[in-house]
Amino acid sequence: MSAGHVHKLYRHGHSPVHALPPHCKIAAVLCFVLAVVATPRTAVWAFPLYALLLAAVAAAARVPAGFLLKRLLIEVPFVAFAVLMPFVATGPRVHILGTALSEPGLWGAWNILAKGTLGVAASVLLAATTDLRGLLLGLQRLRMPPLLVQIASFMIRYGDVIADELRRMRVARLSRGFEARGVRHWGILAKTAGALFIRSYERGERVHLAMVSRGCTGTWPVPDAAAATGAQWLRAAALPAAALAVCLLGWTL
Repeated sequence: MSAGHVHKLYRHGHSPVHALPPHCKIAAVLCFVLAVVATPRTAVWAFPLYALLLAAVAAAARVPAGFLLKRLLIEVPFVAFAVLMPFVATGPRVHILGTALSEPGLWGAWNILAKGTLGVAASVLLAATTDLRGLLLGLQRLRMPPLLVQIASFMIRYGDVIADELRRMRVARLSRGFEARGVRHWGILAKTAGALFIRSYERGERVHLAMVSRGCTGTWPVPDAAAATGAQWLRAAALPAAALAVCLLGWTL
């Protein structure tokens, strides 16, 4: 299941975090994110503590800060939305550097930036320490619906195949002297997209028939090696347990 496919977010290593079973790491990241989301936004001091916890995990996983920060750029669109909130939100206004800003908008922007950044960072660390096959097996071990696991598996497996098909079609256009330069070429690009859709659909039909002819029943076997020991669960629980303690302090202090 996606054997041999390595995604760009994965960073090969032999750290204690890499060695943890995938389903332990997925459950730990999920619980960590839930604790972060449940923290009141007014507990500003709690979010730097969460960041320190993630920094400790990154250090244990030997993931460089540059690797992590570069992949955090995926949240730039959400940052742009959060920056606009103090200007467009209603409610009491506060003046900062001569500019009237919405107080609820400022809190909302802080809430999105802090919790969103921590959630993305936790997800990047999970992807950096777990390969695609491990992620899929981990989801299956956690009793995720098999159909969703299969959809994710095929999406990952054939995403690059479709991208390569699109690249070949682009090379074919260029070899014939075509280069999109303006609106008048949108029709040709639309036809290219339609042809790519048809080819992808036909490829999916062929793959499905090939799997059925080989006796595929729609379920994937889970290796016994994927089972986790109690000690591994305890190590994985260190991050969400610390995050839960910070969350409870955020509600009580």
